Amino acid sequence: MSPAPSAAMHDLPQHAITHCIFDMDGLLINTETLYTQITSEILGRFGKPYGFELKAKLMGLREKESAEILIRESGADMTPEEYLHERHLLQLERFPHCVPLPGVMRLIKHLKEKNIPMAVATSSYRKNFNLKSMNNQELFSLFDVIVCGDDPAITNGKPNPDIFYVARDRLARHFGQEEVLNENCLVFEDSPIGVQAGVNASMKVLWVPDENIGRLYPSLEGPTQRLESLEQFEPVYFGLPAFNS
Repeated sequence: MSPAPSAAMHDLPQHAITHCIFDMDGLLINTETLYTQITSEILGRFGKPYGFELKAKLMGLREKESAEILIRESGADMTPEEYLHERHLLQLERFPHCVPLPGVMRLIKHLKEKNIPMAVATSSYRKNFNLKSMNNQELFSLFDVIVCGDDPAITNGKPNPDIFYVARDRLARHFGQEEVLNENCLVFEDSPIGVQAGVNASMKVLWVPDENIGRLYPSLEGPTQRLESLEQFEPVYFGLPAFNS
């Protein structure tokens, strides 16, 4: 796993990246914090804690699979369907107020200005994406492709690579390209499961974990690079155009 790039690395690009694929929750916007708050409130009614060890197992999964694991491992006296219904009601209140995380707008605007193909590949279902993006169009309108977890083209959720392959192929079609090589794609992820999906797709992976998740995985194998925040991202390290000075 590579360290944060130093000035010496700028003399020669380390990776020839041409296409960028972004996870969303906890990477682009602060919804992972909202997910934690909502689930903690629901489980709290049953006297059940929601620790980061359990949360780490759920991040990046599609909602049905995530709910089944949550209820089974927490022991809360409710069905996965009841949990999802209650969670959705709270999401309707809170998701429209989510905001971009530090460094996000600068990076996405820069890549757009430099005509770098970009996709969102999120395990969130479309209905939740619509809630999260409704007041964040300045951000999401910059992406060329949006792929959600309930897209019919996706057979298997993360850590399987399906969603990243779908995003890659749709970017290729969007730009009239016959083929995009996996090795030329950079996946931006915050969850260990998402990192594994990117590795399984044979793509380069930038991991930006929440500090609590990061402490659980001090030496996670697979990421090309690990950063604390997208504010630290150096495009030149991946062969992308440098930020304007």
